[in-house]
Amino acid sequence: MSKLVADQADGLRRLLAPKPTRVVAVAGMGQGAGGTTAAMNLGVALVQQGKNVLLLDEHCPKEGSACEVWAIDPLGSLADVANHRLTLDGAEVKAGCGVHVLPAPPGVAPDTTDPRALWPDGVVIVDAAFDAEGRLSPLARGADDLLLVLKPHPASITSAYAGIKNLHYAHGLKQLRFLINGVVDVDAAQKIMNNLANAGSRYLALSLQPAGLVRFDPRLPDAWRLKQTIAEAFPASAAAVDFRRLADDMGRWPWRAAQPLLAA
Repeated sequence: MSKLVADQADGLRRLLAPKPTRVVAVAGMGQGAGGTTAAMNLGVALVQQGKNVLLLDEHCPKEGSACEVWAIDPLGSLADVANHRLTLDGAEVKAGCGVHVLPAPPGVAPDTTDPRALWPDGVVIVDAAFDAEGRLSPLARGADDLLLVLKPHPASITSAYAGIKNLHYAHGLKQLRFLINGVVDVDAAQKIMNNLANAGSRYLALSLQPAGLVRFDPRLPDAWRLKQTIAEAFPASAAAVDFRRLADDMGRWPWRAAQPLLAA
């Protein structure tokens, strides 16, 4: 067999090989930052791309959680699945947008639970909740990527930077991505992303990777009243376009080495 044919055969095998499940933890940096909103919209955008998406809702059953916004009521939780009380199919529920949702309140499921074993094909999004000390759950710590969501306001940026420092010291964080949400002035948001990335590198020796921005859309309350995300209710809106761009970019994020992003 010639080298060209061998290279083509190897390339075809890689193309047809099953893709590993990617786990992305999304966390809002402060009240109203929009972490859950981002997690839900990202899930919708990925489904629209043909991805198989499971959202693990660490905020359920609180007001504003994915389960509450989508008005869905799963029959079980991640703990039920991990402890073999229910199958995943029997515990989760599929929202109208196509995202599968499973409650995953922190501190209930075993710390060793790996969502990749439950969802072997597609993307798992952890809508992450911080504990009282600003730390992540073992589930979120084990994600391939951590995406922090913040607003483009001085108070939000200050709070986000303090939270990033806390994550760095609590978990040995070396790299994360961040998303600016609710942007009105795109140029100003770009400056914020550059300044935050530089501050992380200079003062924390931490790689802060901008994941992009999501523009403000006044129709967001209308979408919530419809029990939908902006990506579902108004797919042509600027925010929906930005979430689809984020979902597309995510497919090109480099894979980490064979270890969790965050240390325990």
